Amino acid sequence: MSISPHPNFAQHLIAWHKQHGRHDLPWQNTRDPYRIWVSEIMLQQTQVAAVIPYYQRFLARFPDISSLALAPIDDVLALWSGLGYYARARNLHTAAQWVVTCYAGNFPQRAIDIESLPGIGRSTAAAVAAFAFGEQGAILDGNVKRVLARCFGIAGYPGEQAVQKRLWALAEALLPETQIEIYTQALMDLGATICARGKPRCDHCPMQALCVAHQTGRTAELPTTKLKAVLPLRETVFLILQQGGEVLLEKRPASGIWGGLWSFPEIEPEAILQTQLMQRFGVEAQRAKALEPLAHTFTHFHLTIRPLWVETTTPLVSKPGQVWLTLEDARGAAIPTAVRKLLDQLSIHYR
Repeated sequence: MSISPHPNFAQHLIAWHKQHGRHDLPWQNTRDPYRIWVSEIMLQQTQVAAVIPYYQRFLARFPDISSLALAPIDDVLALWSGLGYYARARNLHTAAQWVVTCYAGNFPQRAIDIESLPGIGRSTAAAVAAFAFGEQGAILDGNVKRVLARCFGIAGYPGEQAVQKRLWALAEALLPETQIEIYTQALMDLGATICARGKPRCDHCPMQALCVAHQTGRTAELPTTKLKAVLPLRETVFLILQQGGEVLLEKRPASGIWGGLWSFPEIEPEAILQTQLMQRFGVEAQRAKALEPLAHTFTHFHLTIRPLWVETTTPLVSKPGQVWLTLEDARGAAIPTAVRKLLDQLSIHYR
């Protein structure tokens, strides 16, 4: 079934945005591709309100692409700590190095070239090219998929290849001949502020008169949701080694969850504790206590963390990939949210 885009879709959207859209976000009102790119990466799977303080701190520390490229990855991850999806930060750092090396520090201007950088897909590349350079190109992030699916009555889970192909074709057919920057931002804003997933504000929507989902009472059905799989449950034991006011953190492998971040070491619960302490960490335990379990959910599984606090008596010795830090310095390191929560507990109960 072919889709005939409404001829006034773009015009309605642009007119609505001029009066009701968002105009004062920290990454708006600039043509700087670096600042736009950083914001687009941070906004992937993350709400605007959560991104703003991270964005501001990140730009204060890394004001341009050269400063980001030259920074140690630990510094980049430390400023990303708590924002989640840490592969974004690692890709951002690698892409900055690519731009410095391959483009002499000048951010590529065409979407096709931007998409070749690590961590950038078709939609993000088009958004950066539109906002920074005025290039005509369609975007199709989660918010836009929802707007188009509802407005044009497209059923099926948007993650399926056939449905996504239809949505891309529609997104391209709807592009206006001018004002691509306003149109692109308007699409994002409509999905984020009006055409919300749970409680869409249809009475305030400029597309109400032509929206198929609204006219047919299918707003709650579209877009079709993916059947939720039951997430598997996993468990791990975090070993919190503390001597005086310092704790031991261990750098995680670059791949996998929390890749490249500093974390409490994971240990085998069935193995003899003292043997693990001596062989792996070169310490002895003076006393130990099991702390309250901590639940943490990832995209593909639930994780139960069972923290084991151990006070050690041996001198502080750091092996490669390990570091002893004060609780304050540990909170400032590149750590995942779960570790930060445990450090907060230690600050209260185990000073």
